[in-house]
Amino acid sequence: MQAHTKHEIVACERCRSPFECKANSFTKCQCMTVQLNLNETQYISELYDGCLCASCLTALRNEYRLLMNLPLEQ
Repeated sequence: MQAHTKHEIVACERCRSPFECKANSFTKCQCMTVQLNLNETQYISELYDGCLCASCLTALRNEYRLLMNLPLEQ
């Protein structure tokens, strides 16, 4: 028996793990837990078109920061 949710379950485009996408309530979505600046957002959007989980967003933010020789967030 499946749990009922009012939001769509999607697969992360990068790691394929399922998560609840709250695009219609994006301030409550798991992706909003990862703070990205404009450059980081642009870098990620050039690589992926779809939704990404918070873990992948964090990994990609750190990947960008390493490429740009910027400090990583703890």
